[in-house]
Amino acid sequence: MEHVEAADELERLKERKTKNKVTIIVFSGELDKVLAAFNIATGARSMGMDATLFFTFWGLNVLKKNDAGNTAKGWMKKMLGWMNKGGTDRLPLSKFHMHGMGTWMMKKLMREHKMPSVDEMMVLGKELGIKFVACTITMGIMGIEKEALRPEIDSFAGVVTYLAEAQESSVNLFI
Repeated sequence: MEHVEAADELERLKERKTKNKVTIIVFSGELDKVLAAFNIATGARSMGMDATLFFTFWGLNVLKKNDAGNTAKGWMKKMLGWMNKGGTDRLPLSKFHMHGMGTWMMKKLMREHKMPSVDEMMVLGKELGIKFVACTITMGIMGIEKEALRPEIDSFAGVVTYLAEAQESSVNLFI
């Protein structure tokens, strides 16, 4: 019985229309992980694939303006905004952050090797046609207002929008 159900499911998957498309959930706000997401998305675009980055939770820090103030309403959201300032200038490393020393060293090495910064990757991504989507539910939970975010964002949406994109994508990643 299980074999028949598995075969039926396989047949349904074959019939589903997938596109030459990549969707990436950017959950992390850590420099190295964010760079990996941008590298994959720009690589996909250079191969002619569509690419969408869906920023949620700590990943929204990438989209925050570096000079954005804390406009959150309510003491818990204000506290969270104070502890989690965000912005590409403040992204820590996932390992060896060492109170900012590791991040400083990584950024220096990146410049020496002519690797683009996150800001440069965002500009390149927009030029290549990568779609940037900010999660509205998470923005509400974390007290992040649209005005605090960068202008590169293509849309503000929830999980249903991500799932619709992911359903027709040939590659889906969670970073």
